[in-house]
Amino acid sequence: MSMPAFCSRAARPFLPVVLAIVLGGAARGEGWPEWRGPAGDGHAPTAHDLPRRWSETENVVWKTEIPGKGWSSPVIDGQQIWLTTAVESQLTDEEKQRRLESIPNANTLELSGPVSLRAICIDRDSGNVVHDVELFLIDEPQPIHKLNSYASPSPVLQDGTLYCHFGDFGTAALDVATGKVRWANRLLRLNHENGPGSTPVLWHDKLIVHCDGSDVQFIAALDAATGEVAWKTPRSGELRDDPQLKKAYGTPLVITLEGRDLVISPGADWVYAYDPNDGSELWKVSYGVLGFSVVPRPVIAGDLVFLSTTFMQPELLALKLAGPESPPEILWREKKGVPTMPSPLVVGDEIYMVSEKGVASCLDVGSGENRWTERLGGNFSSSPLFADGVIYLANRDGETFVVRPGREFELEATNQLEGSIMASPIAVGRSLFLRTEHAVYRIEQR
Repeated sequence: MSMPAFCSRAARPFLPVVLAIVLGGAARGEGWPEWRGPAGDGHAPTAHDLPRRWSETENVVWKTEIPGKGWSSPVIDGQQIWLTTAVESQLTDEEKQRRLESIPNANTLELSGPVSLRAICIDRDSGNVVHDVELFLIDEPQPIHKLNSYASPSPVLQDGTLYCHFGDFGTAALDVATGKVRWANRLLRLNHENGPGSTPVLWHDKLIVHCDGSDVQFIAALDAATGEVAWKTPRSGELRDDPQLKKAYGTPLVITLEGRDLVISPGADWVYAYDPNDGSELWKVSYGVLGFSVVPRPVIAGDLVFLSTTFMQPELLALKLAGPESPPEILWREKKGVPTMPSPLVVGDEIYMVSEKGVASCLDVGSGENRWTERLGGNFSSSPLFADGVIYLANRDGETFVVRPGREFELEATNQLEGSIMASPIAVGRSLFLRTEHAVYRIEQR
């Protein structure tokens, strides 16, 4: 994996390049095909001349209100910006109480009446909505956590097709030129407990999804052309008896190791590697600690894979890869400031992370040694973005912090927008795109 030229300020050549992230056939052009960018690692390779400062009235090209609620991050190809949302209908208090009374931890949950799961397309130049397509209408949806939405998994965009995944509520493929649904599949059923969270990954002709519920735990691949199940593999690792500790919301990462593609797949208590061709398990490694409700996506640096273990008392694990079919060893682990929702970010030979409670940290990739720790403030769900030489970190209070990577903490700017930011920032060309709970913004230096 090549490192950006910028990283010379704070980076040294770290490890021999033994693997690469597989892009699923997506072009490396000026687009944003999946969550966390073209390589799924939070890097924006085409970004340049980005703004460092903005507000509701400064450096905003357009702001487009989005109906419903969804925490998914947008994807971009050419003139089209696509995202998903959920338009909910209200239940009576009596009906809500009836449906929640037998559910554990009901005080942390929300429940909707029939919900319309939709894909929305925004014109990149004007900000106008050009498509608003209903993909599924769910009459009696599962409850979701108060911090979640019914449209939290991010879509994937490739070769004129938008793939939208809503966990138990279904998966669909959309023709982006016409706005017509190509196929829909509701065969992958599970009990999320807190709503959907896992984003799919596209590998060649397969859309790979995690299905880690309290009742069933498996990974599956759908045929990208038809939506039919291509393979389905149960999780093999022994789990705890409590069903609440069996669920996970992680997103897979496909890499190439020694010429062979494999899916790095974090689940409850274990991280797995699978062959994306047929779903066969290649290896698994226990976290060695409690690991459930996993949300952050793994990242790689050289022959190391980094992942966060759990929702309670998370640890960051550095796994040293040994071979496609050889279980890696845990090189080091960190317990302080580890995120439960935001994914980590590697820039050069440092790894950056921000905890849900707003504590940002910088660690050495090879040793895990702490370089700095600073409290930014606010609560975080979205993942950091490295673009145009700086790191953008957005919190649930609508603030975005601009931090320079390096061995000393340097805050360049703090910016405020209206509404909470749950989706991860995106940068393409000279534009920064931010999705708040109510709107999408295109921000440029003006």
